[in-house]
Amino acid sequence: MRVVFFGTSPFAVPTLQALHDSAHEVLAIVTQPDRPAGRGMQLAESAVKKAARALGYESILQPEKVRRKPFPEELAALAPDVLVVISFGQIIPQRVLDIPKYGGINVHASLLPRWRGAAPIHRAIMAGDSETGVATMQMEASLDTGPVFLEARTPILPTDTTLSLEPRLADAGAALLIQTLDRLAHEPQWQPTPQGEDGMTYAAMLTREDGFLNPTAESATPLANRVRALTPRPAGVILLAGKEVKVLEAIALPATEPDVPGKIVAVTKEGIELATVEGILRLVTVQPPGKPAMAATAYANGARLKPGDLAASP
Repeated sequence: MRVVFFGTSPFAVPTLQALHDSAHEVLAIVTQPDRPAGRGMQLAESAVKKAARALGYESILQPEKVRRKPFPEELAALAPDVLVVISFGQIIPQRVLDIPKYGGINVHASLLPRWRGAAPIHRAIMAGDSETGVATMQMEASLDTGPVFLEARTPILPTDTTLSLEPRLADAGAALLIQTLDRLAHEPQWQPTPQGEDGMTYAAMLTREDGFLNPTAESATPLANRVRALTPRPAGVILLAGKEVKVLEAIALPATEPDVPGKIVAVTKEGIELATVEGILRLVTVQPPGKPAMAATAYANGARLKPGDLAASP
């Protein structure tokens, strides 16, 4: 297969590597333009561009918008058999998807139709799902609605965070994409299976507000899931005695007796324990503004937190 690869984030890099190592021919890499990043706001290359350069690819295209000229004409001139799209960051219009014979194939990090959208890994953990996976999908102009070629399932472990789950799914997606292209190359008439609408959920793009932890409105388990989902970025955030800190690790515990939601009930060597609507949320690792991550107990000692102090959403 003659492939043009579209990708931007680190999640796409294992698939690019797998394509490079396969029998398929990568004609060009398409990634987002270099963007200002870091404290100095210097222009930074995407993870995919860095990987493509390291693999020796010279044809790296960075259109501001893939729908605008001259990109569609440049793509048509390459005469690809298929577009492979993974964590790219732009909506690809149908007239671009129609250029290659096999259209666009997307690697999506969920078991469709559950968690269509921009943040499927985060949303699956946040919802407390016990299982997720990856799927290869025939792309349509609408978001993540296309029929599915193959899928691979994986459990979400109770200790999983986005940081631990994302690499597993990236590797699984890379293997699944190669399986999909190999089969299409040998079975050109193979057709993907249309998605149903039963069980469909939408994985909306993350906002800072998604990280706000409110023990007066939520129970310990969903709060702990929220922390796992948002680790390492953008992280859960809470006010402890009026001061904002990021929460990087937290555990849900049963409550021995009811208490006022939002109240610090204990500061132990294991962490800061907060009463919630149901259960206790133990903060294990936190990060104050402008400081490195630290044990929650160390933060509590330095900030002189004590039982009876209050925690709240920012």
